[in-house]
Amino acid sequence: MDVGGAYGGGKAGAPFDPIAFVQRPQVILRAVCLLFSIIVFGCISSKGYIEEDGKDICLYNRDANACNYGTGIGVIAFLASIGFLAGEYLFEQMSSVKTRKHYVLGDLGFSGFWSFLYFVGFCYLTNAWNKSTPASDYGKNNVQGAIAFCFSIFSWAGCAWFAFQRFKQGTDAAFTQSYEADPSQSQGYTSYPDATDAAYQEPPFGQQQQRGMGDFQAPAY
Repeated sequence: MDVGGAYGGGKAGAPFDPIAFVQRPQVILRAVCLLFSIIVFGCISSKGYIEEDGKDICLYNRDANACNYGTGIGVIAFLASIGFLAGEYLFEQMSSVKTRKHYVLGDLGFSGFWSFLYFVGFCYLTNAWNKSTPASDYGKNNVQGAIAFCFSIFSWAGCAWFAFQRFKQGTDAAFTQSYEADPSQSQGYTSYPDATDAAYQEPPFGQQQQRGMGDFQAPAY
């Protein structure tokens, strides 16, 4: 099935243009999400813990769940960003409209949900850091940096918005094609010629009159 312009994508089978690819808003936002996710889990993993009595203590108010949460959403966001970048590369090679629809819906659902999780993470880490009383400045910049880059909520929300626009384009296109008037029906039906319009034709023997039996005379001898 040859697809052209389905769900905001180009025609399937078109040659790949790397310059046009990197200039797509979806690709740019995915790259931003990828970068922010690396910073979030990298900051927490490197200096988000301090060792006390042979144990690693989370700098976010000694709450291990805060560090685990920040690292977890960062790592999953990193893997998801790579997956969606690969999906953007393959999107215009998808010849099936259903496959494109499933990809767009998956993008919309995941991006919207992850934007919400980053918002929760930002509030959670900020609250935990405000309650903490660090004995030194060790790791301070890292934990604050992780909080700041949790504001990738906006980049994930942007990805969800673009996915919604794609879904809307695909839905509108499908609706238009389904209800488009059939050109063959634009012409009216040819009416059957009325019998009264046809010229009446005299029978070939119309000039002859039928005669009764009494009208015939015997021949004279």
